[in-house]
Amino acid sequence: MILMDDIIREGHPTLNKKAKDVPEILSINDKKLAKEMLEFVLNSQDHEIATKYDLRPAVGIAAPQLGIEKRIFVISVVDFDNVLYEYILLNPTMEIIDDSLIYLPGGEGCLSVDRVTEGLTPRYNKVKFKALRYEPNADIVVPVEITVSGYIGIVFQHEYDHLEGVLFTEKLFDKIDGGKPAFEIISD
Repeated sequence: MILMDDIIREGHPTLNKKAKDVPEILSINDKKLAKEMLEFVLNSQDHEIATKYDLRPAVGIAAPQLGIEKRIFVISVVDFDNVLYEYILLNPTMEIIDDSLIYLPGGEGCLSVDRVTEGLTPRYNKVKFKALRYEPNADIVVPVEITVSGYIGIVFQHEYDHLEGVLFTEKLFDKIDGGKPAFEIISD
């Protein structure tokens, strides 16, 4: 079981290295890693488990955050229409579909960053990922193309950046000219 102590933090050199592709035929260790990464994200979203093991809530995690230089990331997040995006992606590539900029109001967070940050991280409005998807229940790897935008697009781009050796803290801005929030925060 992955715990917070297993996640490397800002300043660790692995977080600034471009990760390496994994073979299409996954090793037993890579399958185990992928399953444990998904388990961590799901556990972090379960209040009882997260409290018991002191897990910070997460919607994704990338192998480099565990000190492993492999192009694997996991996402489990529900969008505002209650659609679940749950993926274990291997060797993803990203294509920009709409290069207008969006950002997460209030800024992004990261399991590998323990400090409070100020600023906004620009993300593309719409992107397409081509990758291999590992489906642990069927124990198969299949090619996928996923086009995402808005908040979900931000989540995917955040995890993809980890594979490229980039932390969101390296691209913080006070304001983003021409950028729009991925969603509006409504307060009473």
